[in-house]
Amino acid sequence: MAAQIIWFRQDLRLTDQAAVQAASRAGPVIAVYVLDELSAGVRSMGGASRWWLHQSLVKLEADLQARGGRLLLLRGKAADMLQQLAAETGAGAIHALRQSEPWWSSIEQKLGARLKLHDGATLVRPGMVRTKSGDPYRVFTPYWRAHTTFMPPALPLPAPERLQWAADAPAGDRLDDWGLLPTAPDWSTGFSEWRPGEAGANQAAAAFTAKDSAYDARRNFPSEEGTSRLSPHLHFGEISPASVWHAMGDAEAFQRQLVWRDFAHELLTLFPEGATRAHRPAFDQMRWTDTATGEGAKWLAAWQQGQTGYPLVDAGMRQLWQTGWMHNRVRMVTASFLVKHLRIDWREGERWFWDTLLDADLANNAMGWQWVMGSGVDSSPYYRIFAPVGQSEKFDAGGYIRRFVPELAGLPEARLHAPWENGRQPAGYPMPIVDHKAAREAALAAYAAIRQK
Repeated sequence: MAAQIIWFRQDLRLTDQAAVQAASRAGPVIAVYVLDELSAGVRSMGGASRWWLHQSLVKLEADLQARGGRLLLLRGKAADMLQQLAAETGAGAIHALRQSEPWWSSIEQKLGARLKLHDGATLVRPGMVRTKSGDPYRVFTPYWRAHTTFMPPALPLPAPERLQWAADAPAGDRLDDWGLLPTAPDWSTGFSEWRPGEAGANQAAAAFTAKDSAYDARRNFPSEEGTSRLSPHLHFGEISPASVWHAMGDAEAFQRQLVWRDFAHELLTLFPEGATRAHRPAFDQMRWTDTATGEGAKWLAAWQQGQTGYPLVDAGMRQLWQTGWMHNRVRMVTASFLVKHLRIDWREGERWFWDTLLDADLANNAMGWQWVMGSGVDSSPYYRIFAPVGQSEKFDAGGYIRRFVPELAGLPEARLHAPWENGRQPAGYPMPIVDHKAAREAALAAYAAIRQK
């Protein structure tokens, strides 16, 4: 029987992995991951994602070794690497899960009929949920209603206990030689709370099921552990969305978030340039703050470093830098602050998140920034401007601020959200870099200007 190649991408698991199942039924297997940063259109991972990838590949290698095999690591143009591997080993097919990022289609086309694609990266394959006229949905609520007709997903497939391995696979690269981990300096020390890999994903899902009944009520409160923290595991495919769906039972509020994830991948197939171009062309006319020099450069640096003088914004940006993750409510507040208070191009923020988020996902990141900006096809209107102080007070962010902005830890609750009031700014913490009311008025004026064009 001809060898079967399992091409791992953002699906680094063995449970509920249709490519693994299909390949193992067809013959002896070769498991391979290709680090491709050279093919046309590929967007290289950011630093935080590279850290996670290294850890996840270590765990996948261990899982494969427990089944008598190993993970072949190759670096280069994926189509070239896989074609060469198939030629050297006489492989009959290459099995992979479908992915949504726009660069994969041209790579896959080069592999021809040998490539066998399987579903499993999303609950429903992008392109399957359609209106009665056959058009794609561009608004989430009707998409959600139509999506429910495909639910529940099939029960997850168990991981194979053993696999038959092809004997003539090449040696491949050493993971350490890829240099995915930061060394000088090692800025990843705060990532120690994470457990990349399939086992870590399952542990995170199990921990969340114990509290998922409170998800809808508590998910917006950053001082609490009300969210699942599954986003990096889902992005790297260490757990399938179907597995998560079934683990959560009837928790509709969380199921809705999984469908939002599907919707993001749907939008990415409709707008493959969603990380660089506004869905609504009018926003291409927006005049942005110049960040090359002067005040704009200082503002951008202050936002990135958590030194804006707004405690909730600063706590979020510091959480991101220290832990590689940010609470979703705070993501919206920090993003809104960048594009509406500072009027800095949303693409600057998207790039920063891409580099610093462990869960940096092209579909979700692009949709999130377009949503906040108001430029998405289904998004918050531009004139909705998150008030950092109001959001901090409404969602009781005191504990969150004290953790990530220790300069403010000793303040009473009444002063914590706006410490500059009454002229008593704490030593070592900056005054707000912009005034909320004035920034809001300037943002609305900028929006009015593009609406008139």
